[in-house]
Amino acid sequence: MLNNRFFATLLKILILPLLAVPGMAFAEYGLNLPEGVTPISRDIYGLHMTIFWVCVGIAVIVFGVMIYSMIYHRKSKGAVAANFHESTTVELIWTLVPLAILIAIAVPATKVLIDLENTEKADMTVKITGYQWKWQYEYLDEKISFFSNLAQESRDGIKNEAVRNANENYLLDVDNRLVLPVNTRVRFLMTSNDVIHSWWVRELGVKQDANPGFINDSWAYIEKEGVYRGKCAELCGKDHGFMPVVVEVKSKEDYAKWVEDQKAQMAAAAAAGDREWTMDELMVKGQEVYSANCAACHGTTGAGVPGAFPAMTGSPMVVEPDQLQAHIDIVINGKAGTAMQAFGKQLSDSDIAAVVTFERNGFGNNTGDIVQPATIKSAR
Repeated sequence: MLNNRFFATLLKILILPLLAVPGMAFAEYGLNLPEGVTPISRDIYGLHMTIFWVCVGIAVIVFGVMIYSMIYHRKSKGAVAANFHESTTVELIWTLVPLAILIAIAVPATKVLIDLENTEKADMTVKITGYQWKWQYEYLDEKISFFSNLAQESRDGIKNEAVRNANENYLLDVDNRLVLPVNTRVRFLMTSNDVIHSWWVRELGVKQDANPGFINDSWAYIEKEGVYRGKCAELCGKDHGFMPVVVEVKSKEDYAKWVEDQKAQMAAAAAAGDREWTMDELMVKGQEVYSANCAACHGTTGAGVPGAFPAMTGSPMVVEPDQLQAHIDIVINGKAGTAMQAFGKQLSDSDIAAVVTFERNGFGNNTGDIVQPATIKSAR
């Protein structure tokens, strides 16, 4: 009678909770690490699955012995606990068996780790610099450089639920993607301009910290064209959740065309710094630059955050004529001891001229001041 009661109770403990789970919950059993699109990502996946099944085997053995002991060696069946002390055989077994398992795991783990750190024989090199809160990509071989910010559609969705719900890649899209060629060994150099960031794209098998003052490296050989999304994986400040990573992998032919387009755009941007801009041109360009670089702190309406980030609207530095040079200087060089970054190395002359003009004539300020790229060039 006691045995029947015991087994009935055990059945309820083990089986009934499973029956209570809705069938739809089992649809998520496919959740796992992705195999990815690079050799190293598949090696990481294989190592993960190997260790996972080793752990499953250990769990089955350990819990199997425990359950067997509870059923067949319980007091109600007259079992008497053994009384012994310092069994050399038992101590050797529970020391040597785990040691053998760890050594068996260490062999494939070491191989993967060595491959993960081997960045030699790269076909191209990309330097990645983390900023609060954006990424800078520099193609060292092609002499191409640009910043990658959160896409404007995602920025609009932060405060607009309808836009947010309609955006399939909310907070996972950018204005400038990192474009790479397929079947090419790419070396990544990671660093940071301010705090610790972490560049992570799971399908590539790359997750590397970007530390200020240091350069870490990683690599990828991407075997499939497509778009792969990631994010900063290190808590880096207020807008940590708003600095995604988007990698677009193209065929080698399309990549070569993209490189030519980028060089043409860089040449056009350089030429734009040598001409006179109209007020309308500066205001349109300035609003774009402000949204991408300034709105995170000073707000989309220029209201700022009291006690933390000063407002643009009515600010003496922004509206007073004799503060124009100080306004330009703080945008170029930042302000020590505050969150105000130095944008001199991040933005072009025309970008800075446009954003200063926009700030002095937007948000109801209407000073009438026009700043030309030539003024910024002489102020650097």
